[in-house]
Amino acid sequence: MFLIGLETDVPYAIRNIRNASVIAYGGALLGFAFGLGSSFFLQHQLEVDDHFKSPYVFSLMLILSYTASPVVIRLAGELKFDTSNVGRLAIVSSLIVEMTCLLLFNFMLACHSGKLFKYGFYCFFLSILVMVINKYLSNWFNKRNHTQKYLKNTEVFVILSFVIGSAMFMEWANYNSIMNCFVIGLMFPREGKTARTLSHKLTYSVHNFILPIYFGYIGFQFNGIFLNNWRNVLIVLILVLLSIGSKIGGTLAACRYLKIPLNEGVLIGFILNLKGHADILFIGSASKLLIVWSPKAYNLLLISVVLNTLISGPVVAFLLRREEGLFGNMRTALEIHDPGEELRMLACVFGPRLSGCQTTPTTPYLMHLIELLQKRKTKVSYHEKEQHELSDDEDYGGNDVIGIHEAVDTFTAETGIFIQVGKAVSTFTSLYEDVCNIAEDLRVSIILLPFHKHQRIDGKMDNGKEGIRTTNHKVLRHAPCSVGIIVNRGTEGVATLFFGGPDDREAVAWSRRIAAHPRVNLTVISVHNSQTDNASDEDDGMLMALSRLETGNGRNEVDNSFLTDFYNRYVTSGQVGYVEKSVNNATETVAALRDIADMYSLFIVGKGGRGHSPLTTGICDWEECPELGTVGDLLASSDININGSVLIIQQHRQLKKDLLGD
Repeated sequence: MFLIGLETDVPYAIRNIRNASVIAYGGALLGFAFGLGSSFFLQHQLEVDDHFKSPYVFSLMLILSYTASPVVIRLAGELKFDTSNVGRLAIVSSLIVEMTCLLLFNFMLACHSGKLFKYGFYCFFLSILVMVINKYLSNWFNKRNHTQKYLKNTEVFVILSFVIGSAMFMEWANYNSIMNCFVIGLMFPREGKTARTLSHKLTYSVHNFILPIYFGYIGFQFNGIFLNNWRNVLIVLILVLLSIGSKIGGTLAACRYLKIPLNEGVLIGFILNLKGHADILFIGSASKLLIVWSPKAYNLLLISVVLNTLISGPVVAFLLRREEGLFGNMRTALEIHDPGEELRMLACVFGPRLSGCQTTPTTPYLMHLIELLQKRKTKVSYHEKEQHELSDDEDYGGNDVIGIHEAVDTFTAETGIFIQVGKAVSTFTSLYEDVCNIAEDLRVSIILLPFHKHQRIDGKMDNGKEGIRTTNHKVLRHAPCSVGIIVNRGTEGVATLFFGGPDDREAVAWSRRIAAHPRVNLTVISVHNSQTDNASDEDDGMLMALSRLETGNGRNEVDNSFLTDFYNRYVTSGQVGYVEKSVNNATETVAALRDIADMYSLFIVGKGGRGHSPLTTGICDWEECPELGTVGDLLASSDININGSVLIIQQHRQLKKDLLGD
């Protein structure tokens, strides 16, 4: 639970706390109602004495309402829907249900004894103390040993000792420590090598040892001997149907209120019906709640808990296979994105040369691509994080890993945006497969790739590894979303060049995101054919510029509609600058780009897709890197003497086909 708290997507949970809470409490409250209503009928069948009626009713209500978040998270990771909106919403909802049920359970324990109530205060203050200690220890460990990738084992042991110690004290005080460990992990500082080391060290052991034992322990509770007559089978069937019915019914009602589609509501309902350790805790709390279960009641309740999970897991897998198209990544390009929606992006790096800008809301992933010179291939997915095979003793990534982590930590400290870092080790011939597969699993809208050349001290572009260029070529061909290639030279003032076509529209759509950053001064430069322009003055004001947009400037209807909408939303409000450049041919286009070479530190342009255009025809005579497109290659070359960085955007090809088809 400490690891789950450490890896919880807090920004997403905060943004969607209302929807997640409505869904969580919709199923839980109906479970409480079903538990209360059925308890009177089942009391006689389960042979519960009247002296234990109140604790029995309370336990049955908790059993029907509870959702096991570890089971939900593991199932979502295994079926690879944990990055989808449905999966993330279900995970947050399961955490809300679990923490609420455990809070009620601990409160029930405190009410049974004044001594327990006193211990409850001790446990609360101990948890606060551990959180404060962890904060200072994390900051201290982050500043030590800058040359190491991870903390030492002794330092990890110190931090985990406080977590385990507080959990042992709570268990000694007859309280459950699950909630305590989760909250400590949730409040643990995310930036720096301390959190990264804890995730690195714990993920492998939890996923490969603790969780299998945990699932096996739950299944071990199944005792089929008590299903020896139809009456007991009927009781178990009633309990299973009550649990499934309450979760499905309450979740569907909540989803209808939130206007979530029916198929997604059914899927979330079955996900939230997964049971786990706390259900066994509720049943086995005889000594704590002074309940004396009969062997029949105890075992039938355990059987119903196990069957609920055994039924819900395969049903979820079946629904995902049947609705695979609906739960896939639907936002594979930025043009169809609303700027207020979350942006999911995957940035790939080969070394510590990192740069970025703050966009809100955003979920960034960073993937360190490493060339494998041996025969062995290692791919690390974001579902499994970094496994122990890539330890500090191995040379994968070398000192670049330290530089990358330092850059990520600095970025997080300055912007408050947490970046999840992964690693892929493969030969250059197959490295693109890892990039595309991870992008598809993470459901990102854009992949950012580094240009294979880098700038020397004298400003010239130095040739890099040909393998990096080969990887970029293959990703551009096979990517499941839009792709951007960064020619890195630094960023401050930003200019987006618009000639027309789907790639340029994607470039402007990306610009909408970075325009929200208070330190970014963005200008959109519209380059059009002066022969189709009735006005000769470039700076004759907003009204004339908007008039030319509406009349066309020789562009197609899609380009004009898109640029007009962008102008009305961002330029007229003063958020983005807008400049028009009138040119007749490619020579004048090159001259216009030379004129603005020193005015901006970042140029954003689409790769191509403009068709035959007199504004760019002829520039291709100088083309050196076709993967950057005609204009992108010109801006990245040393001949034009542009000192700013360049970001070349290619829109997802499938979206291009859809738009052309429409």
